Amino acid sequence: MSDITLSKAVRSNLLSLQNTADMMATTQNRLATGKKVNSALDNPTNFFTASSLNSRASDINALMDGMANGIQTIEAADNGLTAITKTLESMQSTLRQARQDKSFETASYSLAEGLTDADTLSLSGGAIGETAVEIELGTAAVAATPATLDAAGGTALTTGTGTDLQALDGETITVDAGNGNTASYTFNATDDNATQIAAMNTAFAAAGVEATASADGLDLANADGANFTVTTSDGAVDTVIGQTSGTASTDGVAAVAAASKTVDQLVSEINNNDDLEGKIRASNDNGNLRIENLSTQELNVDGATSGGVIDGSSTGASTIGGNSVRADLANQYNELRDQLDKLADDASFNGINLLRGDKLTITFNETDTSSLEIQSRIPNEDGEATSGLSINSASLGIKTNMEESDLDSDTSIDSMLADIKTAVNTVRSQASAFGSSLSVVENRQDFSKNMINTLETGASNLTLADANEEAANLLALQTRQQLSSTALSMASQQDQAVLRLF
Repeated sequence: MSDITLSKAVRSNLLSLQNTADMMATTQNRLATGKKVNSALDNPTNFFTASSLNSRASDINALMDGMANGIQTIEAADNGLTAITKTLESMQSTLRQARQDKSFETASYSLAEGLTDADTLSLSGGAIGETAVEIELGTAAVAATPATLDAAGGTALTTGTGTDLQALDGETITVDAGNGNTASYTFNATDDNATQIAAMNTAFAAAGVEATASADGLDLANADGANFTVTTSDGAVDTVIGQTSGTASTDGVAAVAAASKTVDQLVSEINNNDDLEGKIRASNDNGNLRIENLSTQELNVDGATSGGVIDGSSTGASTIGGNSVRADLANQYNELRDQLDKLADDASFNGINLLRGDKLTITFNETDTSSLEIQSRIPNEDGEATSGLSINSASLGIKTNMEESDLDSDTSIDSMLADIKTAVNTVRSQASAFGSSLSVVENRQDFSKNMINTLETGASNLTLADANEEAANLLALQTRQQLSSTALSMASQQDQAVLRLF
């Protein structure tokens, strides 16, 4: 339109209208988009700054899903640990019930007559095992230990000579066996040593004492084991026999005849036998031998009849049943152990199971410089804390395959209870560690939410338009447009004044 000639006033008003129209278009665009900066042309600094803030907020927001999944994974592991703890407590209860149960089977046996040391009571099976433990039912005969007085330091005697004992003419030696039998001999000057010793033994026979000659003097002995006392009439006799008058023997032991053992003897022998301690218990049941099988397994009693008589020879005729209550509790324990392992296997979320030793890595910022690695950490076989171990019955150190016989001994049960307690403490410690990690992730999640809000608010402050302000601007521009149109009309009328000349 450069070929069209406009007056200065018209051109000025036209330019004003064009500027107003441009500003109205800009204001209407701001109202329509809600932004005062829609492109780098509007405000390069604010546009790129806001774009950077929004990009970071978007990157952090993309990490929020990983944090949410991480929280659920930790909660799944915590659910597993809670269930495992309850299972361990149930296993504790099972073991305590077994510890308190004393319903062991018993049997009472009478003793046959005339039992000897050749007759035995053989016990096997139960807690004893396959190797039988034998108890002799009688005692063997024991020979007497002779009582002796050796004439050490006495005058040497030679059998057959006629010197030593002849010198004791008229002196007397007396032996007293302590059982009322006393015998004396008086030495003479006519008989030699051998003759007088023979006569002496004849005299001492009533007391059971025998004399013999030795290089040390006159030796005396009582073969029946009864101790005896020697007295003399004069010190000259003491010199010959090498003993002081009134000396008594102390080393004699009387003979013991073979005999059947009493019930009390068998009770004491069985209860004090190291191979039977804690495996069976014996007691006197009104004159009968009562045997208690301290096991969940059947006890074999050889040497007893099916009628309950101990004869020392019967085989396979008598048994004592095991403790069925403890046997059933062993099965319950194994079922609980199986459930514990299954709980650990099922505590997964989104393919990650912290109880199987999986590692969970959660990233907290857009530059991957802030993250958290979560993994189980429990003691290994050497007691050292190790990461990545599965949490199950084996790694927790509890018995993985209990046999009924494992509940035979209270000591064994106490040991397993101690292992369960250690396992419970380990699980609780791991639950506490996971709880601490969960707290960290939740705190970072809240922090990230607030950070996203801060970034987006900052970006909005740089780019968003004030609707009230823009509405007021539009109203003012509309008014200005109307005024400019009126002014343009008035400027046109001045040009039209020339037409009046025609």
